[in-house]
This record gives sequence, structure tokens and C-alpha cells, in this order.
Amino acid sequence: MPASRMKQYLAKVMKQEGFIAGYEVIGAKPKRQLKIVLRYDEGGASFVSGLERISKPGLRVYVQRGEIPRVYGGLGVAIVSTSKGVMTGSQAWRQGLGGELLCKVW
Repeated sequence: MPASRMKQYLAKVMKQEGFIAGYEVIGAKPKRQLKIVLRYDEGGASFVSGLERISKPGLRVYVQRGEIPRVYGGLGVAIVSTSKGVMTGSQAWRQGLGGELLCKVW
């Protein structure tokens, strides 16, 4: 897929949370590509069961600290873009930050 900083930040958070095995940027500007390696268990099932994009270019969704949703009772993560960078909802909550709710991954 075409690479962008936001996609790299999302991939970084998903790697930290164990949803993907890794990612890398291939090529030079302006045609850089982002390659994401999915993570699978021994049975061949993907660690990413679902992904829901929340904030979109036509409808941005902003949340305060107390409004950050829990995803499937803590089995998934909400990814939030804050003033301190892109992070999980629980990290933002611990730091007392709100921001743009980008997506939910479970």
C-alpha cells in the first residue's frame, strides 16, 4: 500500500500491541510503499480479527479522556492520535489525554 506517516504510526502501534509481526517502508519518495507482515498463531488464524475505522476525512471523531472506548472488554485496542503522538486508548487514558479516535482493532 502507499506509505504515509500516519500509516507508519498505526503500524507501529499495532506491532507494539502484537497484532502484526512487522512492517517496513520500501522504495524512495514519492512512490514509497508500506509492507505489513501479519501475525498468525499455530493454527493459521490471524491475530487481527477485525479493524474498524472510526474517524474519516469527512467526519472526524474526537474524544476526551473519559470517552475513550474499551474494545471487546480489553481484548482489542482503540488507537488515538493525541498531541503526544499516536498511541493506544489505554496509554492515552493513563496520560490523561484525549484526541482523534482513529480506529479499533480486535
